[in-house]
Amino acid sequence: MSAPTGGKVAVLARIPAQPGKRDELVAALQAAIDNANTEAGTLLYILHTDPKDADAVLFYELYSDQAAFEAHGSSDRFKEIGKTLRDLAGGRPELTFLTPVIGKGL
Repeated sequence: MSAPTGGKVAVLARIPAQPGKRDELVAALQAAIDNANTEAGTLLYILHTDPKDADAVLFYELYSDQAAFEAHGSSDRFKEIGKTLRDLAGGRPELTFLTPVIGKGL
């Protein structure tokens, strides 16, 4: 799935954890946060847990543009991190693309 074109790109990503491994998944995703901190076009990359869903984590991601989103997802470091999550993730991430309209920080 590709993101919308033009302007800032926002993504809500839900990553399922294997049953009982959410906390381990959160710890492993620190590498993804560290990586995002080095990406100029990644404006927000925030990991969340949901008290009603013990077997998933969610990211809210905001990119400066489509190119920044693509650079994030195609980097060698991002691919390496993905490989380390195989024993913790319970499936592929579910991505919802959003178009930021108005709000604090935009």
